[in-house]
Amino acid sequence: MSKDTTMRRRALLKTAGVGLLAATFPMPAIAQSMPELKWRLTSAVPKSLATLYGGGERLAKNVAEATGGRFQIQCFAGGEIVPGLQAFDAVSNGTVECGHTFTSYSIGRDPSFVFGTVLPFGLNPRQTYAWLVQGDGNTLLNDFFQRHNAYAIPAGNTGVQMGGWFRKEIKEAADLSGLKMRIPGLGGQILAKLGVVPQQLAGGDVYPSLERGTLDAAEWSSPIDDEKLGFVRVAKFYHFPGWWDCGTNMSLVVNLDKWRELPAVYKAVLHQASAEVNSWMQSKYDAENPAALRRLIVAGAMLKPFPKDVMEKCFQAAQETYAEIAATNPTFKKFLDSYSAFRRDQYAWWQVAEYSFDTFMIQQRNRL
Repeated sequence: MSKDTTMRRRALLKTAGVGLLAATFPMPAIAQSMPELKWRLTSAVPKSLATLYGGGERLAKNVAEATGGRFQIQCFAGGEIVPGLQAFDAVSNGTVECGHTFTSYSIGRDPSFVFGTVLPFGLNPRQTYAWLVQGDGNTLLNDFFQRHNAYAIPAGNTGVQMGGWFRKEIKEAADLSGLKMRIPGLGGQILAKLGVVPQQLAGGDVYPSLERGTLDAAEWSSPIDDEKLGFVRVAKFYHFPGWWDCGTNMSLVVNLDKWRELPAVYKAVLHQASAEVNSWMQSKYDAENPAALRRLIVAGAMLKPFPKDVMEKCFQAAQETYAEIAATNPTFKKFLDSYSAFRRDQYAWWQVAEYSFDTFMIQQRNRL
């Protein structure tokens, strides 16, 4: 057990009855003994994405309530302090104390950053969280992030995302050749093997690029977010699933120097507040996506699964990509070995109960 983990547990024991938020943290006790702090949090997304941006706001609210207002975090949308794609850098270099972001946006530094967000054809949302908090995922990540002056805590998940918006239907793998598509990270590298020309753009830049025709396709997130960005007005074919975003984790990233300065109780508060946001975000997506998808279809979206040959060729390209990176990057290989072993065990179990039950119930949907 790490020294940091031991300190957090001792802090929780000292505040016996100290649970998740204000209802369980005795505010007077914290208020009397803890310092007053004011931090800034930069988000990776615009305010229009209420669930993703709202995760940061909810986290800040949780922390304030749990500390009787002594620990305040002010949230800023992507672009207000730094562009959304630079949130991790802003935390690392001390421009802000913390950020709420997808660490995979920093893949240009090292492909290993992808494991803090999602590995294409990887774990689903529940499995991702299990690897991070019950497996050795987050320990490995923070050993790695220490080199970049940062400490990360899982703080949200989008669920399995959609495959994105296309101006023309994808009927076979050959249709991907030459396609200019907004898709960041390893997903873009994998699709490049099939001829896609990947583009990395922040959310606010995607719609005008599709509208002008400088993009042929774009992936963003799930129906509730895609609806707000209006993609259905400029690209009608809505493909699924988003195999590159199969369990997409969002992290609270804290400047390492600031993290080390925190009292143990405040560290525990950030961990518990982040865990609550993880549950809140996933449940919000699950609750709101069905109606949003129906509205998008009414608005003209053509819902299309990726053809089987596209999925299989993308899967093969993914395995080739991972082998190539692991051959020259020991950190990536260390992550991949841990992740792959956990994934094998998860799917051996998943097919027994979860998958068999869900498959049966989906078949009975019209009888419910």
